[in-house]
Amino acid sequence: MGIKVLKAGLLTTIQDAGRYGYRKDGIIIGGAMDVKAYQLSNLLVGNTEREAGIECTLMGPALLFEEEQLIAITGGDLSAELDGVAIPMWRPVRVAKGAVLSFGQARSGCRTYLAVQGGLDLPKVLDSYSTYLRAGFGGWEGRALKTGDLIPFKSAAPVVPSDFNWSLSTKMHQESKDDIIRVIKGPEFELFQEKSIAAVFTEKFRISKEADRMGYRLEGSKLKLRKKEEMLSSAVSFGTVQVTAEGSPIILMADHQTTGGYPRILQVITADLGKLAQFQTGAHLSFELITLAQAQALLITREQELKQLRQTLTFKYPVHA
Repeated sequence: MGIKVLKAGLLTTIQDAGRYGYRKDGIIIGGAMDVKAYQLSNLLVGNTEREAGIECTLMGPALLFEEEQLIAITGGDLSAELDGVAIPMWRPVRVAKGAVLSFGQARSGCRTYLAVQGGLDLPKVLDSYSTYLRAGFGGWEGRALKTGDLIPFKSAAPVVPSDFNWSLSTKMHQESKDDIIRVIKGPEFELFQEKSIAAVFTEKFRISKEADRMGYRLEGSKLKLRKKEEMLSSAVSFGTVQVTAEGSPIILMADHQTTGGYPRILQVITADLGKLAQFQTGAHLSFELITLAQAQALLITREQELKQLRQTLTFKYPVHA
């Protein structure tokens, strides 16, 4: 028994924290676009952080629960309802057998994460549950969910904490409301014209309609090199900002290719990737340059907060700790 998909939504996939160790073979890491929100959804129901979860994009699905469950919803606010009644995010929620979880208008953000206690009973492919859409493997049959799919639970009976009326502190999940994305210099930063470098940090860029799990193409000033360069294909990562031959920046996202031949002007810091993943098509963003040391400090702070949360939740979920 598990979750039956009544309506698929725009793009609903099974994801985890990513598929590591296979980039040398041309296989992407992939995984959740907003890794922090994904991790928090699992922690809120007593799971480990690498259990399979459901990523819903902009227009979420309608899901029938064939058994009682404990769930948590994190990430963007897609107006989640249980049997037509709004339910809170960022906390565990008990779902009765036969209840329908549905999503409506996006109030904020772009991607929502759903975790169920114990996880989803799916096979791992190359040590990951993540759906690799372009290669057609992982997740549920290597594709986005569709109407009629039945995703089984690993465990049928939820363990409900005794003090059930609690939620995650906003400090743990709330991102700043501004449009600023912090970056460090990319390997080819110095190859760009001074005018282009100035434009990167003084102008706003718009996320075009060419935006998906692979990358966001940005609209704005054209960025130009000082002189034409022959570029060898080089390693890229989640958050690498490449510039095409036409001068258009592209931010690589979770399903990016393993190498690229365009110059890499910037690298989005890890701590801001989740914020970036919640930007919708048409949104504007601006870049703020920080140092590598500052980026590392921000990531260390985030990891320390997650570690503290894990320790706290072991007292609420001793069975799943």
